Amino acid sequence: MIILFPERYEKMVSTYPGCPLPLLTRSQSNQQIVIGQIDSLTSKILHEKRKIWVHLPDSYRQEASAKRRYPVVYLLDGDSHFPSLVGMIHQLSSVNGNTICPEMIVVGIPNTNRQRDLTPTPGGGMMPSAADSTRRKNSGGGEQFTAFIEGELIPHIDSLYPTEPYKVFIGHSLGGLLVINTLIHHPNLFNAYVAIEPSMWWADQQLLNTAQQVIASQKYAGKALFMGIANTMESTMDTLRVQADTSGSTKHIRSILALDHLLKANGQTGLRYQGKYYGLDDHSSVPLIAEYDALHFLFAAYRFKLTDQDYEEDNTGLADKLTTHFRAATRQLGYPVKPPESLVNDLGSYMVSQQKFKKAESLFKLNVANYPASFNAYDSYGDYFVGKKDTVRAIANFQKSLSLKEASATRKKLVALQALSSPGPSPADKPRN
Repeated sequence: MIILFPERYEKMVSTYPGCPLPLLTRSQSNQQIVIGQIDSLTSKILHEKRKIWVHLPDSYRQEASAKRRYPVVYLLDGDSHFPSLVGMIHQLSSVNGNTICPEMIVVGIPNTNRQRDLTPTPGGGMMPSAADSTRRKNSGGGEQFTAFIEGELIPHIDSLYPTEPYKVFIGHSLGGLLVINTLIHHPNLFNAYVAIEPSMWWADQQLLNTAQQVIASQKYAGKALFMGIANTMESTMDTLRVQADTSGSTKHIRSILALDHLLKANGQTGLRYQGKYYGLDDHSSVPLIAEYDALHFLFAAYRFKLTDQDYEEDNTGLADKLTTHFRAATRQLGYPVKPPESLVNDLGSYMVSQQKFKKAESLFKLNVANYPASFNAYDSYGDYFVGKKDTVRAIANFQKSLSLKEASATRKKLVALQALSSPGPSPADKPRN
């Protein structure tokens, strides 16, 4: 298991009782917060055993939720960036009703030989040095590493975990270089790419030169790329002046800016692209904020915004809005995207409390339609009919819920309703003195 904060956290739980826990899952000893598990596979391609870190979303473990499938993030330098990215996705997908991005499985890929695996061609340092000969011998394995990801890692994850066919590839520095190499040479391996400070200077800008030759003729319909660019310049430089510089110290940012201009100038490729410069962040600090912005960009169609009007009129408008919105998200992301079960359930329950029964019923019906295997969807629909004093339909929904899963709370509600609806003994049946 992968553990964060090995202190007691009962105070947090009692202070925020509505906070879902399994990002922050209790271990059996109640002394640890667990954010993932360590898996491994033996690679025939790399000729070594590789550990991977895997985070599964909250709803995967929640008994009340229907079994779901999730997009997958493949994260290079997983041993460095896994905790922060997992926490960020949890916050943006679950906490306080956020729908910035969907819940996702995160697969962190720790390094064994970083320079070998993350460089697509042999190369030396950004500026020539005596160590270049060693670097060239110990680099250039990126294509073999990509073959491992495509042929072994992804099938391994798909065979063990409930994955959707939507995959995001994230890398920083040399990892960003491999992300760009994958986009250029293996564009269909992932749906979305996040390259943070990619080392486009590597091997005398060989990959940048390739990009300049082939990008214009590539077809990237349905693909997305976010690129984060940090401020690695001296204080006397800016992003305009640096492009005219020829010194080795600016080669890193000049190479990234050249790629940014290339991508922006070739919109005909169909690639949905955003590059963002972070003037207040350097090479080491930028991954956190760049990943945050990348999630907003990649899943712009996913985010669902509620307005005051959505809460007011007692009609089916909110359910219709949810359906329309997530159909559009499905078109952009390329896999079936449904309104989150918990979000719709919470909205329906709130509308019952406000006696907006038409709105509530349309929401519960939407959940039942989208999650027909969810006992909780039928249980909540039954609660709605209890509020409406429709005993027959309440009983039917509780019975359906129990047919999917036995739950003591639902059973108690059903028994109570059946007792109330059963006819009592008639006067003729009463014993006579």
